[in-house]
Amino acid sequence: MTSTTTRPAMRAVAAHGAGDLRLEERPIPVPGPGEVAVDIRYGGICGSDLHYWRHGAVGEFRLREPLILGHEIVGRVRTSGPGTPVAPGTPVAVHPLVSCGKCRQCRAGRRNTCLDTGYLGSAARFPHVQGGFADVLVVPAERVLPLPEGLDLRLAAVAEPAAVAWHAVRQAGDVRGKRVLVTGAGPIGCLVVAALRASGAGEIVVTDVFEAPLAVAEAVGATSVIRVGGAADPSQTEDLAADLAIESSGTSAGLRTCVFGVDRGATVVGLGLLPPGDTPLPANAMITRELRLVGSFRFDTELGEVLQALADGRLPVDPVITSVLPAAQAGEAFELAADPARSCKVLLDFAASGAA
Repeated sequence: MTSTTTRPAMRAVAAHGAGDLRLEERPIPVPGPGEVAVDIRYGGICGSDLHYWRHGAVGEFRLREPLILGHEIVGRVRTSGPGTPVAPGTPVAVHPLVSCGKCRQCRAGRRNTCLDTGYLGSAARFPHVQGGFADVLVVPAERVLPLPEGLDLRLAAVAEPAAVAWHAVRQAGDVRGKRVLVTGAGPIGCLVVAALRASGAGEIVVTDVFEAPLAVAEAVGATSVIRVGGAADPSQTEDLAADLAIESSGTSAGLRTCVFGVDRGATVVGLGLLPPGDTPLPANAMITRELRLVGSFRFDTELGEVLQALADGRLPVDPVITSVLPAAQAGEAFELAADPARSCKVLLDFAASGAA
């Protein structure tokens, strides 16, 4: 990790290539008409941020220019552009999705699968969509959501990944009273557990290869946990006969565990993104067991619902936040976030003081 020696106008955490993460100087952006500038307080480190840092790419999306990372962000409105009546100081979450609003997916109300989509902190487009790991971020006013009364910024920082989990549970259908298998107890998997609990699931069984994330899963609502090995061996869950499963590990072993861990006629929701290229799939078992495989990608309107659920206590996400480090220690924070045995969700704190 390198840093500029002069005092920056604004700090930003940017990936310049594989293994090249920098805390660097960027000009402070100024909002135009219909825009707001947000003083970022917290930013959650996501798996995609880790991929850009480690590999210079997420799947097929490769860095072609320096990219400010971060899309799990909250803060307070700094200033508004002309004709934008958002009061300075308003605590807000930022919706990271940039959709075209015109394609057939957007017209059908599926902005998360927009044919020309962008996302904060993403190299899917060129020029890249710069992210929110910075002292100040300017976005269209319609993409900031004021926080419900009483919701503090630290908990709100988990709203974006919680919305991903909320959308996955919605893709699964009615989960009330059902036995659910969740493979992978990383931050998203644990937030899936919290969302399942909030949605009335009867039994939630979680698998992972590490003990620490399983403890977090129990803290947010898992009724039982299973530590599994790295091989694609479903023997520990094959008699579970779950009503549905949500795969959040992003591994072929996790997907296989789901296929053999659910009952015949059940639904498997694919949430964790698998490595690029073809993935081995027990297709014959899916066919003969009449399973339904449903994808789940990002989210759309769920962010507002999640913010309200956080405010009223239905989503017990506090155990998911295992570390909060100053933005000046971004390198250390990324190292910690990359170690699932030591962390779940790691937040960067961009504030000059500890006050929320």
